[in-house]
Amino acid sequence: MTWLTWVLLLGYIALSFALYRLFPKAGKPASAGLIPGYNMAVVAELVGRKPWHALLLLIPYFNVFIFAALMVDLARSFGRFGFGEHVLSVIASWGYFGWLSGKEEVKYDGPILDVERKYRQELAVAEKTGVKREVNKVHASYSQFEKPFYRDWAEAAIFAIFAAAMIRLLLIESYIIPTPSMEGNLNVGDFLFVSKVHYGLRLPETLLMIPLAHNRAPLVGGESYIDGAQLPYRRLPAIEEIDRFDPVVFNVPAGDSVYITPGHNYYPHDVRYGGFNPRNIDVVTRPRDKRDHYVKRAIGLPGEILEIKDRQVFINGEAVKDPDNVQYLYVLNPGPDDIKEEWSDWGISAEDYGRTQQGEFVMFLNQSQIEKLKAALPEMTITPKDQSDGGGVRLYPHDARYFGNMTVDNYGPVKIPARGMTVKLDARTHALYWRAIKVYEENPSYDLKGKKFYLDGKEITDYTFKQDYYWMMGDNRHNSEDSRIWGFVPEDHILGKPLFVWFSIKEGNLFNGVNWHRVGRSAMKTGGR
Repeated sequence: MTWLTWVLLLGYIALSFALYRLFPKAGKPASAGLIPGYNMAVVAELVGRKPWHALLLLIPYFNVFIFAALMVDLARSFGRFGFGEHVLSVIASWGYFGWLSGKEEVKYDGPILDVERKYRQELAVAEKTGVKREVNKVHASYSQFEKPFYRDWAEAAIFAIFAAAMIRLLLIESYIIPTPSMEGNLNVGDFLFVSKVHYGLRLPETLLMIPLAHNRAPLVGGESYIDGAQLPYRRLPAIEEIDRFDPVVFNVPAGDSVYITPGHNYYPHDVRYGGFNPRNIDVVTRPRDKRDHYVKRAIGLPGEILEIKDRQVFINGEAVKDPDNVQYLYVLNPGPDDIKEEWSDWGISAEDYGRTQQGEFVMFLNQSQIEKLKAALPEMTITPKDQSDGGGVRLYPHDARYFGNMTVDNYGPVKIPARGMTVKLDARTHALYWRAIKVYEENPSYDLKGKKFYLDGKEITDYTFKQDYYWMMGDNRHNSEDSRIWGFVPEDHILGKPLFVWFSIKEGNLFNGVNWHRVGRSAMKTGGR
């Protein structure tokens, strides 16, 4: 068991002993406090709910709210209405009720919810009379329910924060596009609503965290969670399967170890093959659900063979049509002096334009933008930028012996693992699949010794995968860090399906204005602006 499991178990045992001492004050047998489950049914009865209400504590995640309400109402049923005591009744229930049971002056006043229901009924009748004196009489008769305005605000704010956190954890999350890797269809500055249920709700794994924060604490910096407070991976059934070309939000698999710098995060492969120097920067290890979020398009599905030849994607040997607005890097000759303001309507910004060390003017463009530029500047030639030097060990699986000749435009072939697929292990398949086997499939004992492969100390010659994998690529094919860099995306890293753009700012900066025409745009749509 994890340390969190021990904390929760010991806390519940301690709470049971506290209820053992408290129940006699309410006329209940002390022994009822020691019976797991039944003691919560007794608590429900004491506060004015049906005993079966305790069964709601079995509903994962929502039981946090049920437990908090029961503990606060139990304190109120003993005449304790202080805000601080209510907080303690939830976060330190075993200590608080143990302390309360030892105070002789504390008496059980009856089910507080029955009293509260009577108060609200009488108040409603008094308010209908329109006589202020009658309303004040009701308030005076139930003075325990009177609270200063700031406490009402504080309680409402706490509830709103945690309700929003539960919605974010279990239903829908907002996500902003920070990079141009999907440019042309999902642009920098687009705010997306992402459904967590379409591809199967992945139940939360990390429990102790700052509400509404992902992996970095706002303002103060640092990680926003406590590692080690983990639940096992669980996923509910999917509403729909991931289809080819679906945009998908996922936790980047390479993000289990990350070097954090202002404006960009780097992964171990950046250090080994990308030239990043992590001097004086500590590596941060993250659990699966706290790794960075990426949004890419599912190009290859489980069990398929993917290959790229001269920018053309082939699946199982057959060419597949690219989504609309796919972008590549082009050389412009002569290069324009500046970016025209009206070009922004075509989706061209200053960030798309640059100059190489060789003095070439280059720009990321889709076919529609190329046609418009040629019409506006007929003297300009636009030719594809050679990417032959953009591969080697920098690309997944970072192996010079078997995969060293690959580039971003000529990649593969690679077979994408699928649940139940068996591969024969040799030096080449080991290079391609070792990270999936060892890390994603949680086989830390998997190892290559000499020319033999071992799992749990036993020699093996093949391996059968336990989950599905996907091949994700950005629509901005020459400006996307995707599966060509860090490999397969395991099923257990899939977060959700983008639904629509609910807000959009130009080039990711509010001072540049709002893309009103993109608000409400389907995130599944390709083509158009």
